[in-house]
Amino acid sequence: MSTNGKTPRILQFVAPDERRQFGIETPFQRLAPQMQDILGDGGVLKEVIHEGEGPPVSMHASVSINFSGFIEYTDAPFETTNHLKYPRMMKLGKDVTLYGLELGLLTMKKGEFSRFLFKPKYAYGDLGCPPHIPPCATVLYEVQVLDFLDSAQVDDFMDLTLEEQNTAPLSVLLNVLDTQRSFGNLCFNKKRYEDARERYKQAMTLLQNREPEDAEEKKHLEEIKLPFLLNLSFTYLKLEKPQKALLYGQKALDINPQNTKALFRCGQACLEMKDYEKAQDYLTLAQAKKPFDPDINTLLIKLAHCYKAYLDKEKDICTKMFSGFKQTEKCQRKNLAVSDVVL
Repeated sequence: MSTNGKTPRILQFVAPDERRQFGIETPFQRLAPQMQDILGDGGVLKEVIHEGEGPPVSMHASVSINFSGFIEYTDAPFETTNHLKYPRMMKLGKDVTLYGLELGLLTMKKGEFSRFLFKPKYAYGDLGCPPHIPPCATVLYEVQVLDFLDSAQVDDFMDLTLEEQNTAPLSVLLNVLDTQRSFGNLCFNKKRYEDARERYKQAMTLLQNREPEDAEEKKHLEEIKLPFLLNLSFTYLKLEKPQKALLYGQKALDINPQNTKALFRCGQACLEMKDYEKAQDYLTLAQAKKPFDPDINTLLIKLAHCYKAYLDKEKDICTKMFSGFKQTEKCQRKNLAVSDVVL
């Protein structure tokens, strides 16, 4: 293909009109005909590489995506999330700032991997974004939707006053709590424990602020608190804050003293705090509920080893201490004997 003496690297800085003037067909121009025009104006073109499943991303969703952006005649992306093991959740309309990318995401499903071409109007405009994006640049994005959750109802509910939240139907509150729990679990599974904690704590705040209409609703709300308390206990263990983990585990036991998972979490926290006797108490109670649970039995074995190592260390310290006393006593006796001879 003739480039009129211009190298491919230089071509990325040649204006589209000049390319057309010299009859130069660019790689993106060759790619475009096999792509779908999703807006009808040629501004956002899409090619599905791997189909997803389920409904498309909703307008008010928070999404977790992998993406890479390219300009023409370059192999390396100017931005990418592929180096991140767990990309963060991004809120559409807030965290996703590239207009074309947001429009493209609304056509995608969970698990889908697609390629997009965004014309300047839907990307970086006539000015580009120096030094990486030249003026009037069409950009290529490769995007994979890892997961998404519709947070519209949560956002609307959190914007209400405390009084409005209390007068909202219980079913609305339950839906909000379910979404918050899903968000928290998604963050937890991606090892973003700080974000998970915030979601669980927001849910707990909503539950604590709710004024139940009767005893039945109060009991129901207490039952709903239990999984959030257990999740907070586990999250604080991951954040290496066993005192907080124990606190939330004990709050779970206040609701249900027989809850095996709560007993187990308290045992874990006490073990981390090196309070071996309390750990033994909690884990023994948990084992009585589930004698063959592998997690409980494994932790009891670990506790036994830790406790033995602790006792051996204490014994060694005491032995050295008393050995020092004996040595001092011998020296005192020897000095006394010498003193007797001198006299």
